[in-house]
Amino acid sequence: MTALTLSTAGPATLRADALVVGVAKGPKGPVVAAGAEAVDKAYDGKLAAVLDALGASGAEGETTKLPAPDGLKVPVVLAVGLGALPDTDESYDEEALRRAAGAAARALHGTKKAAFALPLDDASAVTAVAEGALLGAYAFTAYQGGEKKAGAKNGGPKQPLAEIALLGAKPRDKEHKAAAERATIVATEINIARDLVNTPPNDLTPEAFAAVAGATAKENGIKVQVLDEKALIKGGYGGIMGVGKGSENPPRLVKLSYTHAKAEKTLAFVGKGITYDSGGISLKPAGHNETMKCDMAGAAAVFASVVAAAKLGLQVNVTGWLALAENMPSGSATKPGDVLRMYSGKTVEVLNTDAEGRLVLGDALTKASEENPDAIVDVATLTGAMVMALGDRTFGIMANDDAFRTSIHEIAEEVGEASWPMPLPEDLRKSMDSPTADIANMGVRMGGGLVAGLFLQEFVGEGITWAHLDIAGPAFHEGAPYGYTPKGGTGSAVRTLVRLAERTATGDLG
Repeated sequence: MTALTLSTAGPATLRADALVVGVAKGPKGPVVAAGAEAVDKAYDGKLAAVLDALGASGAEGETTKLPAPDGLKVPVVLAVGLGALPDTDESYDEEALRRAAGAAARALHGTKKAAFALPLDDASAVTAVAEGALLGAYAFTAYQGGEKKAGAKNGGPKQPLAEIALLGAKPRDKEHKAAAERATIVATEINIARDLVNTPPNDLTPEAFAAVAGATAKENGIKVQVLDEKALIKGGYGGIMGVGKGSENPPRLVKLSYTHAKAEKTLAFVGKGITYDSGGISLKPAGHNETMKCDMAGAAAVFASVVAAAKLGLQVNVTGWLALAENMPSGSATKPGDVLRMYSGKTVEVLNTDAEGRLVLGDALTKASEENPDAIVDVATLTGAMVMALGDRTFGIMANDDAFRTSIHEIAEEVGEASWPMPLPEDLRKSMDSPTADIANMGVRMGGGLVAGLFLQEFVGEGITWAHLDIAGPAFHEGAPYGYTPKGGTGSAVRTLVRLAERTATGDLG
């Protein structure tokens, strides 16, 4: 993990391999942002003019490297675009700072130490810049380079930025120090979630995921319970077993319990953990299998969020449920037309084995409901329909309580995760009626993401507040990296879940 420090040194005096400054997009060209005054002075007040001559505009995410002038103890200055220049009395948007810091950190892969002289008006800005830089410094290189892992010069991949110093932050200020510590914890757990999503499915089986989660949880004082295939069969978990029985790698249900002695509220997070999804007997078409290692991103997010809550010492009980299975076709696999008896006792006619996430979540939601938490939030890469509706950067939010749905949407926007509230239309429920079982696992095609949400609602305990986050779009990024978002696993929903836990702990949940 990249190291983060707060430094009182000035941009002209700190020794580093690179110095990052912010540049905004002004009406007549780039404008040097606050925090970089000493750097601009070293360029004789002409930094903006030099950048303009090089074609830089200050657009969001734009990076421009310059040789440092005399007067600076760094060899390179990296100018990063912050986007539109804010109004006179306004600060830069936190997400703009987060993305700029991330873009700069990505541009500095292969660099040992960089100083960031971006605008830091308050503790919130410290959090944003720290998070962005730490997330941008991420790289998944575990399977690259062979024996040449010493770095790019020896044939291996470029290593992430090793050390980040935030200039302008105050290491003795309690709020700034707490902001940096929180950002480090959250970013660390997001990057661990990314690692899990990026790990090849031959190495991340349900059993392996359960082992990783269990070991990490115990290190952080979190209680762990793992139900293996024998326990799942004995307990009547027909949904999880129905999905996993076609694979040589049997399923698991993992319970992670973080408790605080003074907690007055309890949250349950439930994550879909399909470590590889072939579609089962309803095999996915060519071109749709290559990224299906990411189908456990919901469970990764839940795991990371529970660990973050424990590390932060939040005054709230948080229970994480990881519903882990591998969905494969074989002679023992569930077939279209089969009927499964879920843990709740409800029977489900399986019309499509590729609608498997709702089956494992159904069992986990029922189990989580038995403990009567104050709220349940499930997270899943559940439907392609949600991607069609909201694109690949925004997750959908459904809930059985409008106020709770609104709160989660506001929280997600606050922490910089794009989301949108979605309805649960009652008229769509009828499309899942089955002549054979209590319910079918498929309904009408149009509004398929909402149909999936209605299916999950059937397994939530009566009177329990519940929300469903469909992160199928933003959980795995296949395009070029941008801001602090890498190619591959993103750690989607972790920041939202952690902020929800924080607000619940302080009683500040609308």
